[in-house]
Order: sequence, then structure tokens, then C-alpha cells
Amino acid sequence: MRDSVVMIAQPYQLYIERTDASKNMARFYAMAIEPTLFGDICLTRRWGRIGAQGQMMKHSFAREDEAVRLFLDLLRQKRNRGYHPKGKKAAT
Repeated sequence: MRDSVVMIAQPYQLYIERTDASKNMARFYAMAIEPTLFGDICLTRRWGRIGAQGQMMKHSFAREDEAVRLFLDLLRQKRNRGYHPKGKKAAT
């Protein structure tokens, strides 16, 4: 067990959506980076249909920069697929 308390440099939270009424599509994707009680850094991902509980996946990392790298990579992938912040229209 680690002796030091893990602090993250800044909070990382994200909520984005992808909607298309013509395809009956209403999806959300959320991510957050937080320290765990065991001294690791955890990236939590949630996704599913808007209004539903959806699914969840957690990734544990020893260092914050590893979690941030995955966070940014996943964000880039979702933006390329048409996800955008809630209330904003995706660029065409």
C-alpha cells in the first residue's frame, strides 16, 4: 500500500451526447478521472441511451498522465463520431 495520498492536478469530467432524430439515436458518453482509496487513479466511463442507466467501465492507472492520455484519446474518438457537449450542435 502506498504511503502518500494521491492528488490529481485538476478535476477531469466530461459529458457529451450524440443525437439524430432521423435514426432514433440519442446517446450519451461520460468520463471522469478521480483518485481511488487505494492510491491509484481511476478513469470511469459511462455510456448508453439518454435517459437510461447505461453501462460503465473503470480503468485504473498508477499515474495521472496515463489516465489523461486515455481520456483525451477517447474524447477525440467520440468527437470524430459526432458527439458534442449537451445543448450544442455537432459541426458538419
